[in-house]
Amino acid sequence: MKYCKRCVMPETRPGIKFDENGVCYPCLNVEKRKKTDWTKRAEELKILCDKYRRNDGYYDCIIPVSGGKDSHFQTYVMKEIYKMHPLLVSVCDWFTHTKAGEHNIRNICEAFDCDLLRFNTSPLTLKKMIRISFEEFLAPTWPIDLAIYSVPLKIAYQMKIPFIIYGENIAYEYGGPDAKETYSAKDQIKNDVVKEIDWNWWFERGVTKKKIEYIKYPLKEILDTLEPIYLSYFYPWDGMKNYQIAKRFGFHDSNGEWNREGFIENYDQIDSIGYVIHAQLKYPKFGHQRATDVACYWIRNGYITREEGIKLVKENDHKFDPKSVEDFCYFTGYSEKEFFEVVERFYNKDIFEKTDCGWKLKDPIWEQEKIR
Repeated sequence: MKYCKRCVMPETRPGIKFDENGVCYPCLNVEKRKKTDWTKRAEELKILCDKYRRNDGYYDCIIPVSGGKDSHFQTYVMKEIYKMHPLLVSVCDWFTHTKAGEHNIRNICEAFDCDLLRFNTSPLTLKKMIRISFEEFLAPTWPIDLAIYSVPLKIAYQMKIPFIIYGENIAYEYGGPDAKETYSAKDQIKNDVVKEIDWNWWFERGVTKKKIEYIKYPLKEILDTLEPIYLSYFYPWDGMKNYQIAKRFGFHDSNGEWNREGFIENYDQIDSIGYVIHAQLKYPKFGHQRATDVACYWIRNGYITREEGIKLVKENDHKFDPKSVEDFCYFTGYSEKEFFEVVERFYNKDIFEKTDCGWKLKDPIWEQEKIR
């Protein structure tokens, strides 16, 4: 595999591109930030806020939240800096939630004095869809991720609150198809987190239309009435800084409660135990998972060196967190043996070789760079 010469991202990440010097576009985009007039961007956001600001006490924007560090940052910016009156919208799953996660979703409402609307898909429907997407394409959180993108837009349309504040533009910040710098989040469904699948494919597998209508992405005629934006267009996106700001407002990390194997931080996606299995399941398909992602963020923003990032990837990226596997199996009804039998089928033989001890990357970055 080829790896970015500046961070540790491999060429197997869907949609990633490299320039002629072997540097990935997310690294180049971080460099572009240094030339961005952020004062001007902040003024552009103020103009948008003034366009939708209301004086009658009704909500003037929606912020999709999980309760995490980025949710706290988004709410901080809109409520404290721009003095908007947001409605927070959360899409929940049926996995076990951590104490930190339950604290954080409550805290974001209390710290910023906001109302919260929580949405739950039917657990039976969700379980069925998770099992299908896990067994068919090793992406079990597909229906949850689709709901995270779709539900806030549907609620915004029904409640006549057209201004929706999302966090980062994933394709532009981290690499993906259609990666362009834009404030509009209308096309975020194309960022490859939720792969497009014909709904008839789902119906053929026993998922009924009436059970999934609300999580389907809105039609263009609905989207055209809305103004979903990426906050990352107006503020330089840095998860570590967002975490530091969130802590000032009472955000809790998972330190002492859940020491996750395969992860190199304790503050991102910590609210739902079974949900984070999605990050780990990238490894059999693409040869990297969450440790690579976070190491890249840290390298790009100057928190660690590339050599330090390579060591973190070598030590952590191949691991499955046993607690998240256990919780995923508990909800979905698999035994852990059955879980790993499904995973086994998806190892990418172009980049892995089978050994007596399991699957091994053929040409990992630490061997290419001769780092021990």
